[in-house]
Amino acid sequence: MRVEMRDSESFEQLLRRFNKGIERSGIIREHRRGLRFVSVQEENRAKRRKAERRRRRTTV
Repeated sequence: MRVEMRDSESFEQLLRRFNKGIERSGIIREHRRGLRFVSVQEENRAKRRKAERRRRRTTV
């Protein structure tokens, strides 16, 4: 991702804008997911668990 410094913008503002852009694009999330191999079955199991927790939370 490329961020150009704007007129009268401090380095802190530039860094904050860069971090928000990275977060929105999902680059960090993708990188962290790639650090550890997760099988398809394991991924599906986690999705089912998450959906079940969500259902329990909404019904209670």
